[in-house]
Amino acid sequence: MTLRWYGQAAFRLESEDGFSIITDPYTPEILGYAPIRDTADMVIVSSLTDESHSRHDLIAGDPTVVNALDVVGQGGVSQGLPLTIRSIAAMEALHHPLHAPGQNAMYRFELDGLKVAHMGDVGNRLSSEQIAFFQDTDVLLALAGAELTIELDDLMEMVDAVHPKLIVPMHFRTLTYKPRNSLWIESFLSYFPDDRVDFAFGCQTRIVRDDLTEQTRVRVMDYAR
Repeated sequence: MTLRWYGQAAFRLESEDGFSIITDPYTPEILGYAPIRDTADMVIVSSLTDESHSRHDLIAGDPTVVNALDVVGQGGVSQGLPLTIRSIAAMEALHHPLHAPGQNAMYRFELDGLKVAHMGDVGNRLSSEQIAFFQDTDVLLALAGAELTIELDDLMEMVDAVHPKLIVPMHFRTLTYKPRNSLWIESFLSYFPDDRVDFAFGCQTRIVRDDLTEQTRVRVMDYAR
């Protein structure tokens, strides 16, 4: 599986047979990240109400668009899609300074035999049900900026409970990110020993199931220009 990070919570995942997914595309003018020019077979959004996570209309081509909140309404499992998506409801930060906290969803799917989980835009400590949702995760796309999203201590409570094999941090502050409401990546990395942290040194990386270990590792990516 190939993974590309655009910034914020937006990734492109492509399987070995060429099936591609883009997650939580953003509004470039709001965040400062470059427009997403890649196409995809499917776009998954954690909600339709947050312009930093919902801009499927900016993805070229004719992808299948999935609102993870709609999947929650279907009992938590997608119906009639080429890829099975599971999701669970979540809430944004309760004291958001820019707008009323919005409901969104965290979601997961399997690609190339890898169980991938995306944390959406959750802003609160996870319930026991939400923590259980992440059991058996191979690749966790984790909210690592704390401000306006889940606090790092609360994130690590989930990580320590489910032991994902690989964490790819997202939604942290960068030199391009316009809002000043997230932590730099160092705050998140302080929870892990140096020998468990790898750097992709670019916006794209390849993840192979056989390369993953039982001990949780972190892979830090750069954002696409």
